[in-house]
Formats: sequence, structure tokens, C-alpha cells
Amino acid sequence: MLTDVRIAPSILAADYLNLGSELEKIKTADYVHFDVMDGVFVPNLSFGPGLLAEVKKATSVPVDVHLMIADPDRRYAAYVDAGADVITFHYEAQLHAHRTLSAIREAGALAGIALNPGTPASVLESLIEDLDMVLVMTVNPGFGGQKFIERSYDKLRQVRAMAEEHGVDPLVEVDGGVGVANAEQIVRSGANVLVAGSSVFGSTDPAAAIASIREAGNRGLAQGD
Repeated sequence: MLTDVRIAPSILAADYLNLGSELEKIKTADYVHFDVMDGVFVPNLSFGPGLLAEVKKATSVPVDVHLMIADPDRRYAAYVDAGADVITFHYEAQLHAHRTLSAIREAGALAGIALNPGTPASVLESLIEDLDMVLVMTVNPGFGGQKFIERSYDKLRQVRAMAEEHGVDPLVEVDGGVGVANAEQIVRSGANVLVAGSSVFGSTDPAAAIASIREAGNRGLAQGD
């Protein structure tokens, strides 16, 4: 088990025209969260592997790539080649999830699965032992700045209980509506990696925002449900 909550600021909320300086502001983070949207699986478009390669040049912080795309089998290799440290793809987008997880690992990155709010944790029952990360979406994917879906706490408890039952300890990441106000309860429910977008990049002091969210999360880590 982790002894410290990990914070992953999402550059979807950053100033793209000044990305180098934005990355410098979050150098105390544990991951850079890199959202990839294709206009098919979700309505919007975002970052490609070319930008990922530039991000890797600009920061030593590991990059956590979240593929919100259809048919991730066709695209994950480009992101591994560009330097992704972790790749998560959506359960809803892939028919052969076990094969994809294995292929991502063989390519040299950690591998995880993301679940939409409407997808139950139970779909991971046959995959949990093969996951480096579970990403629980606590908003609907594709748009920043949404409100945290409260029933996500139950899903986090279910994921954590499933992992314990199988004797494994994947990272459990939460993406959507995360901030100081709910970080403690999110972690207490089973998460240990917190994606934060507007609550970090919308702050006048992103480093202080990261520290505050981490502190709140660590209070939850010490308690647990």
C-alpha cells in the first residue's frame, strides 16, 4: 500500500500556449495527467503523441496517459513510443482488454483500465490481477470542470475490496471534480492517485494547491473506510 497520496494534475486545464511554464509550476506533482480525446469515444479532441513527446522533454515528472479514444489497440503504441509511463484505456472502448493490457506492459509502460460512471466495478473481476492502475471516472469523460458524482464513493470501495480479495494492490486513480474539499473522503473510500485539473491550474499557486490536496488526501489515507 502507498504511504502517501499521489497527485496528477491534468494539463487539460493548463494554458497550452505556455505549457513549459505550466509544467514547471507542477514539478512537485507525482504524475502529469495527459488526456487524449479523439472526437469519437468522447465529443472533444485533445492531445496527440507529438505533444506528449514535448511534455516529456519539458518535465521529469512521470506522465500518466488517459486514452479516451475508440479502439485503443490502434493508438497506444504511439503514446508508449512518445514516453508514456502509464497508459489507461477505457473498458467500454476495448473488446479484448486483457490482450491490450499485456501488450501495453510488453511495450514498456504500466497498464490500467478506466471505468465510466455508468460502468460497474464488477466488470474488473476477471482483470483486476492484471492491472497496474484502475481509473475511476467520477465525471463523464470528455469535458473539464464537471461536478464530482457522489455515488462514486461506493464504486471506489468496491474496487478496493475486489483488489484486497484478489490479493493485489493496483493504483486506484480518481478523475473528475477532485479538490481539497473532497480529497480526504475520496482517499478514505479507496483511491490513492488524484487527478486534479482546474483545482490546480486554476489556482494562483499550483504548487500550494498540490500540497493542500495531498495533505487532505493523506488524512483519508490514514483513516480508510
